[in-house]
Amino acid sequence: MTAERTSFVYVTYIASTPERVFEAITRPEIARQYWGHGNVSDWQPGAKWEHVRDNETQSVELVGEVIEHTPPTRLVLTWANASEAHDPAMFSRVTFTIDEYADMVRLTVNHDEILVGSRMENGMRRGWPIVLSSLKSFLETGKGLDIFAKPKTAQEVSR
Repeated sequence: MTAERTSFVYVTYIASTPERVFEAITRPEIARQYWGHGNVSDWQPGAKWEHVRDNETQSVELVGEVIEHTPPTRLVLTWANASEAHDPAMFSRVTFTIDEYADMVRLTVNHDEILVGSRMENGMRRGWPIVLSSLKSFLETGKGLDIFAKPKTAQEVSR
């Protein structure tokens, strides 16, 4: 029996250029400023990539392989938690599509082939919306969001 898979599609519009959006995703020194992680690879198809946490330990949290690298419009990666990378069934796929749209960019992130009920599914539901919001804020204002922020409790809100 084949495990059930799901996908998520996120679209955001950014006042930027395709080149700047593509660089923000693929250059680790830029990604760290809005994502808290650097995406590290030589970006050639078939190459490995790592999502490295910008902290004291520089821990590798996600890993995968570059499937397609077509600057500045398309990037396709396999994607897995580093702790689950030994199991091919745990890999999903992320496609970044960057289109010019009037005087802005439409960024579409399609994260598919995700195993239903996995840690990845849970993480993507929470992760992509804040990461993409932070990317947009960073490119438009020069300042990313705190992607590690947690929702306030009812008690904190009432203060």
